[in-house]
Amino acid sequence: MRHFEVEPGGHTPHHQHDYEHEILVLKGHGVAKSEQGERSIGAGDVIWVPANELHQFQNPGPEPLEFICLIPAPEDCTS
Repeated sequence: MRHFEVEPGGHTPHHQHDYEHEILVLKGHGVAKSEQGERSIGAGDVIWVPANELHQFQNPGPEPLEFICLIPAPEDCTS
């Protein structure tokens, strides 16, 4: 689990990785960009990002965009 805060006018890198992840937006409003296009996001929204999909989160608004990113444990992980 990771916590992110994107400042007004900022964005995350346009990137991809070999694992899925889930996003829970805590505060603010922004834009989620993916291979399917752009989607407005806001507090309370949940977003699923499939493995290997190019994606980016942008904050065009006047307030910070805050979200939590959850990454599932690998199937072979034992604890």
